[in-house]
Amino acid sequence: MMATIQQEDKVNLGAKKFIMWIFIFTSFMLFAALTSGFIVYIGGSKAHGLNITLPISFRYSTLVLIASSVTLFIASRSAKRLDFAKQTTMLWITIVLGVAFLILQVYGWYTMAYKMHIYLVDPNATRSFVYVMTLLHVLHIIGGLVWLISALSGSIKRIPQVKNLYRMEMTSIFWHFLDIIWIYLYVFLLLNQ
Repeated sequence: MMATIQQEDKVNLGAKKFIMWIFIFTSFMLFAALTSGFIVYIGGSKAHGLNITLPISFRYSTLVLIASSVTLFIASRSAKRLDFAKQTTMLWITIVLGVAFLILQVYGWYTMAYKMHIYLVDPNATRSFVYVMTLLHVLHIIGGLVWLISALSGSIKRIPQVKNLYRMEMTSIFWHFLDIIWIYLYVFLLLNQ
């Protein structure tokens, strides 16, 4: 009976992981489409890039997001070693860094709007792409924070190790994907400023 339940759990968890990979693929295609649209737009217009300097907070947010991937990696390794106290601590730190990323992004938008006078609806539409790309990434980060909170909850409640490792794996896949996408977007925007 117990073996049957565990087998059903593995099948259900495998299907959920497949859905996660489909979501990641579609998200990747969304960001690829946005950057391609940007390239096509500047190719067919008189605009040659953004003609702005990106806010410094975007650089800091990149470092914060990279640090959060490191802490999440440590949390995952701790979960595998059954070090739940360290797992919980590292998940808390990752969540704090994720929130710091959000704050830095909002501050970047504030800088663009109120200090640089660049708005979502701008005569140079290439600048609108910055808002759209970063806003979509922030929405993904909020989803990632939900995954992190779920993993933290499992760690605190000491759920069965199979489910704990599953939550950590799913959270790690999604969070590291967000890290890679942000680095891609940031470098793309830097090259086009």
